[in-house]
Amino acid sequence: MIEIILFIITSFAVGLSGALVPGPMLTVTISDSLKRGFIAGPLIVIGHYIAEIALILLIFAGLGWFIGSSTAVFFIGTLVGTMILLMGFRITRSSNSLSELKENNGIKKDYGPILSGFFTSVSNPFFFIWWATIGWAFIFKGLELAGIFGVLGFLVGHWASDLSWFSGVSFFTSRGSQIMTEKHYKFIMNISGIFLMILGLYFLLNAQKLI
Repeated sequence: MIEIILFIITSFAVGLSGALVPGPMLTVTISDSLKRGFIAGPLIVIGHYIAEIALILLIFAGLGWFIGSSTAVFFIGTLVGTMILLMGFRITRSSNSLSELKENNGIKKDYGPILSGFFTSVSNPFFFIWWATIGWAFIFKGLELAGIFGVLGFLVGHWASDLSWFSGVSFFTSRGSQIMTEKHYKFIMNISGIFLMILGLYFLLNAQKLI
């Protein structure tokens, strides 16, 4: 039980780190929140969930033969560890700012928040890279830990991070609040990047059986 709780907390932290990476979904959340108010954030996340569920089903369709393989543990651990390290470095070195995200809205057409969440997810190459590496690794770990309940634990943590971050962005944007300042945003990004680099190192060392 304790392992599942810790796994959910880790899934939340990793999911939050991925959500913090500047991209089209964050851009459209800010722009839609200025027009529609707080509700835009949760609705955009629902569209994101739909895209993720479809991708998870595709992953499960071809995952069975790979589960339990020692080669899989080494391959996934090495690949994911490298990807997480690079992503953490990218986050800490990112020059993006909240003001730039507000000014540069890459989504010109108004599809509605749910469809915007879906389209900004599937049109972002990082979305597929994240699920092909980090997301896949956590699904694999969840299956090892507690079968389908482990996968559900991962989804609870991951989806909670998406909902909390984008809802928070939507709320503060729609209220014109000064709580989410450039300084606070950069601090959150740096902490997230450092956490990812530590986690990536753990995956690499674990894959090599060094820890």
